Amino acid sequence: MITKSELKKIKSLKIKKNRQLYSLFVAEGKKNIQELVNNNFKIYKIFSLAGYKMFDSILINQNLMNQLSFLKNPSDVFGVFYIPKRANIINENLTIALDNVSDPGNLGNIIRICDWFGIKSLICSINTVDCYNPKVIQSSMGSISRVNCIYCDINDFLINSKKISYGTVLDGGSSIYSSSIRKDGILIFGNESNGISKKILNKLDFKITIPKYNINNGPDSLNISSAASIVLANYFKK
Repeated sequence: MITKSELKKIKSLKIKKNRQLYSLFVAEGKKNIQELVNNNFKIYKIFSLAGYKMFDSILINQNLMNQLSFLKNPSDVFGVFYIPKRANIINENLTIALDNVSDPGNLGNIIRICDWFGIKSLICSINTVDCYNPKVIQSSMGSISRVNCIYCDINDFLINSKKISYGTVLDGGSSIYSSSIRKDGILIFGNESNGISKKILNKLDFKITIPKYNINNGPDSLNISSAASIVLANYFKK
């Protein structure tokens, strides 16, 4: 089974400082766990309900699964994995960077979008939500196992990089449909509410925008993960 102290330890992984303290994170659901194992993430422990055993999981009852789970509707399998030590190496030509993205669901979706387009590394500002947040892991649906999130000071990164930088803005940018993003460029997406910070905005080489065709009506802005999908789909179309 599971001791009270271990249950407390696992529940504490909801908080970033405890994930860092124990070098552990949580993944729930067969798909997430299968993807992590397939991509060589080291297992700490896996718990499952009867009939859903996988990777030598520890069988528990529904009541204990409810206590462990961070989900409103717990899955049949709950995994705890070691946070891997990954090299801060950017392999691909196009670099994606996130400036202060705060919503875990958005980060998880963007990780999944990067995985879809074959982008292996994602630059995240220091104040971007932790990629091992349980909600990020859940919304990435296993893509976290193939996309390396590198946390750094975006301002320093831009200063030290020789790449041309492009930032997405609501107003004052060139249309993505008439802009040409270089294959070795840096594409930056900003905070959900405030966009790219002024400090970073002032360092951009180019500003780009997704044109709004419903001029007299419709939403004021796009969800950041939706915007990332549109911009990357247009980029890879060329």
